[in-house]
Amino acid sequence: MTGIAFVGTGFVADYYMTTLANHPQLRLAGVWDRDEARLAAFAGYWKVNRYASLDAALADPAVTIVVNLTTPESHYMVNRAALLAGKHVYCEKPLAMDVEQASELVDLARVRGMVLAGAPANALSEAHALCTSLLASGAIGTPRLVYAEMEDGPVFKANWREWRSRSGARWPGLHEFEVGCTLEHAGYAASWLVSLFGPVAEVSAISALTFPDKGPGTENLSLGPDFSVGCLSFRSGVTARVTCGLAAPRDRSLTIIGDKGTIVVRDLWDNRSPIHLEAFGAKRPLQHRILDWVEWKVGRKLPLRLYAGRKVRYPARVVASQLPAYPSKIDFVGGIAAQAEAIARGETPYFSGATARHLTEIVLALNSGRQGYRPLDL
Repeated sequence: MTGIAFVGTGFVADYYMTTLANHPQLRLAGVWDRDEARLAAFAGYWKVNRYASLDAALADPAVTIVVNLTTPESHYMVNRAALLAGKHVYCEKPLAMDVEQASELVDLARVRGMVLAGAPANALSEAHALCTSLLASGAIGTPRLVYAEMEDGPVFKANWREWRSRSGARWPGLHEFEVGCTLEHAGYAASWLVSLFGPVAEVSAISALTFPDKGPGTENLSLGPDFSVGCLSFRSGVTARVTCGLAAPRDRSLTIIGDKGTIVVRDLWDNRSPIHLEAFGAKRPLQHRILDWVEWKVGRKLPLRLYAGRKVRYPARVVASQLPAYPSKIDFVGGIAAQAEAIARGETPYFSGATARHLTEIVLALNSGRQGYRPLDL
């Protein structure tokens, strides 16, 4: 058993509680939040121990890994305090709000002999494993070009003020609009891309605040970008385009184009997302030709994207985990479990240290619209 503690009991913490049941080798020793009312509501709903202070959580000898679920602006401070207290850290994205602080944390973890790992955990999914096996088998030849979409739809037009987590936390819409959707969501695409194709050599991006009026309560806020598009050049030779926004129709797909065909992962927020494989030049069944014709005629007018190609089946041994019902089907605690297993074996988990910083660099560059940015070497 590995003892863990949650620091932060906001909206996302309920996703972690939902998926904690998938990993009985982890034991939640307790939780803490600076908002006493939120802490009481969360601890009461889930029937878990609550700490009196952050220091109390960090001093608990039963805690091996501190799980940082605070707002992005607090990530650096909590990560640093936990590492100095001799705790391993698993942090929600990003590690910090700038590259210098992220690098400082990576160095501190190395000096202290701690493992600093970062979310998201969607690249540890069954869908990712299946996609990896398809690429390794040469199903589409050498991958050349990738399109990654992280469009969440016009959230600010929805009734988001009424959204609640299972324990009653409000969805932090105002804060998310301030931080920007790229900083919050681009990591879901970046984690897949880096784990499939290796380090990024250069990022060129633009970002913009395209909808400055997001309704009552936002008039006097300094809002972050609600749209970004970036081109990632990988050292492996792959080129990827990544989009992230809060206005275009919802699309969280990944399309990989190789010498011999394409792979389409329909939803990066789904651990068992449908995956479609299509070889170039293959004899296409009538239904696929009909799909092509319909998309050519109506284009983006359709409420759903149509997918041609053979739907790839998951291995029979794959067992679906307990996952959140909406809006994402991600095993959030999967990343913590992978970290705990690596620590027990004396190994380094993939999404830790320099790799976690690399993902943070990519997302920060996309969010700020950096041109020609070259991340630090892994």
